[in-house]
Amino acid sequence: MKKIVGLLFAIGIVSFMGCSSLSKPEAETAAVTSAKMWLALVDSGKYAESWDEAAQYFKNAIPETQWIQTMQSMRSSFGKNISRELKAKSYRTSLPGAPKDNEYVVIQFQSSFENKKSVVETITPMLDEDGTWRVSGYYMK
Repeated sequence: MKKIVGLLFAIGIVSFMGCSSLSKPEAETAAVTSAKMWLALVDSGKYAESWDEAAQYFKNAIPETQWIQTMQSMRSSFGKNISRELKAKSYRTSLPGAPKDNEYVVIQFQSSFENKKSVVETITPMLDEDGTWRVSGYYMK
């Protein structure tokens, strides 16, 4: 199960070495807002909606039914989210394994759940063609 969620995040967490990195605060702010809204869906158990709101890359990486099953299993073992604090954010124009150069923001939250007190959630929104930031990867460690 971790492997599946980790696979979804293959475009961002592997390595930041050699990636294009710039400072773009307005993009980081918009991506963090989008990530928080998406995580609110996940936290409330709206896994189908979280899949619907994700980037096409995400949807191509995992079928909706598999995403729902994975999240139901994982989130039930972690329990409810207790806290989530922004730990880091980094604007990128390329990532290892990404399907193409684009705008990405790699975000890490230090989170706590009922049954798992310390979790790092890494979430990578990307700028879609319509100008909307959508989640392209999600990983919990």
